[in-house]
Amino acid sequence: MDTHSEAPEEISAELPVETLEEAIVENAHYHLPPDDVAAIDELGSTYQALRAELAKTIVGQDDVIEKLAICLFARGHALLMGVPGLAKTLLVSSVAQTFDLSFNRIQFTPDLMPADITGTDIIQESGAGGKREFEFVKGPVFANLVLADEINRAPAKTQSAMLEAMGENKVTVLGKTYVLQPPFFVLATQNPIEQEGTYPLPEAQLDRFMFLIEVDYPSAAEEKRIARETTGAAKHALAKLIDGERIIAFQQLVRRVPVPEHLYDYAVQIVRKTRPDQPESPQWIKDTVGWGAGPRAVQYLILGAKSRAALRGNYMASLEDLEAVASPVLTHRVITNFSAESQGMTSKKIVARLISEMREE
Repeated sequence: MDTHSEAPEEISAELPVETLEEAIVENAHYHLPPDDVAAIDELGSTYQALRAELAKTIVGQDDVIEKLAICLFARGHALLMGVPGLAKTLLVSSVAQTFDLSFNRIQFTPDLMPADITGTDIIQESGAGGKREFEFVKGPVFANLVLADEINRAPAKTQSAMLEAMGENKVTVLGKTYVLQPPFFVLATQNPIEQEGTYPLPEAQLDRFMFLIEVDYPSAAEEKRIARETTGAAKHALAKLIDGERIIAFQQLVRRVPVPEHLYDYAVQIVRKTRPDQPESPQWIKDTVGWGAGPRAVQYLILGAKSRAALRGNYMASLEDLEAVASPVLTHRVITNFSAESQGMTSKKIVARLISEMREE
């Protein structure tokens, strides 16, 4: 089902996103089991089927696939960071094949304009009298799954065209607002080694991404499998396993996963410790961090823990779940200063040290 083109007619595009999602679920043919325990079991089995299907084209990268799924079912966006040739784009396009959703790829380049992403009004003749009217032509952002390939290749004003879409699931063009049909995901890729001709993402846009997912080199055994399996006969297309209605229902299920009170305390504590101006932050943070994570990090830590627990078939989020998502949530939100750079202290190392110290407390 293409949820963009086949949404129920009675659902107005002017409704808020939350109401729009609820209306879609209410009018959907698919419904979760009334018991959340059974529903989480169904989500777990669906996730395992997705992993098995993706394994037909993606060799290894199990951790990357899990983090990507955590984002998708938590209703978040993801930024994939890795050198060329690590199948980042292939992974996203493979996910699009297994999800029965509309999919668009935007190749970011220095000459890309905001209207190339959001769309624009064009003059069209209407009727026999030759009367001309403006008609809005939707850009590639109007899809359920958007791949923003090499997002740091475009200048800031073009990158900012994605901000409203990612933050509020809508775009504003020439004073008119258009709601993006849920579910809506942005999966962006970025190359960390080629910095010539690139425009680093501003902190405001980085904060819109739930996870920064680092894609590393495969192991020797996996690389051998890649050589064997990608140089033979062409493979068949992947099966579509899940549609928009089920995704929205699972996203709402994830938000109902219970979280113990001490995990809320942990999430708030670790985020506040990343801020050098807070009294509870350790001295080494004050010496190495220029800017810490904001409140959105707390939200994503909790949502990420809920989503990871549900995908693994657990009925309550645990400390292990929260620690597992801490690095992808916080790494791109902790901005180091010159002192940290001179010591070789990266944001990832800072988050790892914070988690380690909090375990010992």
